[in-house]
Amino acid sequence: MFQSDSATFIAGYPLKAHNTFGFDVRAQFACRIEREAQLMAAVRDPRAAGLPRLVLGGGSNIVLTGDVGGLVLLVALQGRRLVREDNDAWYVEAAAGEPWHDFVAWTLAQGLPGLENLALIPGTVGAAPIQNIGAYGLEMCERFASLRAVELATGEAVELDATACRFGYRDSFFKREGRDRFVITSVTFRLPKVWTPRAGYADIARELAASGQGDARPTARAIFDAVVAVRRAKLPDPLQLGNAGSFFKNPVVEVAQFEALKAQEPELVSYPQPDGRVKLAAGWLIDRCGWKGRAMGAAAVHERQALVLVNRGGASGAEVLALARAIQEDVLTRFGVELDAEPVCL
Repeated sequence: MFQSDSATFIAGYPLKAHNTFGFDVRAQFACRIEREAQLMAAVRDPRAAGLPRLVLGGGSNIVLTGDVGGLVLLVALQGRRLVREDNDAWYVEAAAGEPWHDFVAWTLAQGLPGLENLALIPGTVGAAPIQNIGAYGLEMCERFASLRAVELATGEAVELDATACRFGYRDSFFKREGRDRFVITSVTFRLPKVWTPRAGYADIARELAASGQGDARPTARAIFDAVVAVRRAKLPDPLQLGNAGSFFKNPVVEVAQFEALKAQEPELVSYPQPDGRVKLAAGWLIDRCGWKGRAMGAAAVHERQALVLVNRGGASGAEVLALARAIQEDVLTRFGVELDAEPVCL
């Protein structure tokens, strides 16, 4: 163990509690970040010079295939507040270490709708822009205003807007050119004062109908509750069964390829996109290949949701990746469609 003025580095730190798959691996060094000053001190500390760095929040979007060399920064920054408002929107800031679902629930409790479709997504606020998380007709980038981050090379804080973040489908600047360059410390969201419910997804509509909200204009809280109910029915709790949520992105294909697949598979689940292409349901493709509920050792496909790979106990990251590759090969062979993994694999 060694200390800087405001940051403590711990050698051989266990990371099992810091990744939702529950892989039993260790960090060469780890530093818990509770204040931005600690982060600046940690990245500037000369004794950490030359060490590779990995940023971990909730560890809900990562596959660790072995012990992690270098310095792991455990982001535990807390805080949330309404920073300002204008005629059109409220602007709400949350620290990067805030659990995402708790933050969404807090905004609704403050009477600030707009994030309810993203309820119960695992992970932290700081991870949300990296992945540009999305669910049930809403992507995070639609509610994003700006973020604050610390540049690892200099220890300096910067402010980035949506243009700088270059958001795409489950993608951002931080997964491409900005990878390993910044640590996000807080995110500000723009929540519109003129709120329109998004309840068009079949699962959500069914849940709203079952709760008596089907014929009326649903409230944000009703949508939040419906999303939570649907996700709990479909997805395993990482605290009970190790997983990283949806493991594969829904592939987007050209119209010609979609039409050929639709002729081959009339029940193909798809969603038209604004650019004219078509998004396919990866879970449906995987299920059609017979993978739902199947296992390779202790790594398995969840029996209720084919998009979710799980650790049944004692699986390694390498075993999960081997399962993922087998699924990708089968989907490519049968449908000619490549599946990309959502989690970062290290």
